[in-house]
Amino acid sequence: MKMSSNLVRDCSRHYSSELEKIYGSDEANALIMILLEHYFSIDRVKIAMEPELRLSESELLTLHFAVKELLKNKPIQYVLGETEFCGMKFFVEEGVLIPRPETEEMVRQLAVGHWPLAAKILDIGTGSGCIAISLAKLLKDSVVTAVDVSEKALEIAKKNAAENDADVRFVLDDILNPKNPELIDNQYDIIVSNPPYVCESEKSEMRANVLDYEPSSALFVSDNDPLIFYRKILEFAQKTLKPNGQIWFEINEKLGQEMQNLCLEKGFKNVEIIKDFRGKDRILKVCR
Repeated sequence: MKMSSNLVRDCSRHYSSELEKIYGSDEANALIMILLEHYFSIDRVKIAMEPELRLSESELLTLHFAVKELLKNKPIQYVLGETEFCGMKFFVEEGVLIPRPETEEMVRQLAVGHWPLAAKILDIGTGSGCIAISLAKLLKDSVVTAVDVSEKALEIAKKNAAENDADVRFVLDDILNPKNPELIDNQYDIIVSNPPYVCESEKSEMRANVLDYEPSSALFVSDNDPLIFYRKILEFAQKTLKPNGQIWFEINEKLGQEMQNLCLEKGFKNVEIIKDFRGKDRILKVCR
């Protein structure tokens, strides 16, 4: 490491200049501040108030290896091993999809509704468990079940449930061919899902930190059948969603009309597309 000094402001400047090669100036500076605050509880105010603040040799090594990972396009959430969602900490690692802001928006919009006591909720394709756990905390009288085809994802989700003191039942099954009685022999008030919805042809539009590290099975679907998961979930809901129940989907903004048509085709009459905070058609609400 070629460092002019171990002053925090100098270390920050040095590593920001390294990250600028990939991330640009603003994002590079933001990433360094995230690392400093996460590892050493150092923020911009502390740096300004203590200009002689220094990092120890071991702290320098910690920062150096974190930056080294970022230079490989590894997402900051995987470098830290955690992220925030609905004001809670969630553990994440490679093999588990990183929760997105638009997913949090869907959860919060769902949660503002008025549900009966002990509403039964099913989260399909739970991943890190962020949707199921957040709903269990936001809708305190709910009974939440979460299903995923990945054993690794369920391990992380269970760890996150324990971390956030959330009561969620986790089930291993494949919604494309569900067989687990814990899943199929129940009736639900709400079914929510953020399934894979990015078409293979859209890969060229995505950054390397997504393509190289996040699980492709949780992101991508074939261009030949991009709505496969939604179709299977709607067919599952035909048998398991209670009268007056709701389905909430996160969707591909380019396929909103196709999703509406699919819902109508499957017998669901009340279909609403909700724009996210970027003005994109990203949330779909279906009422039975």
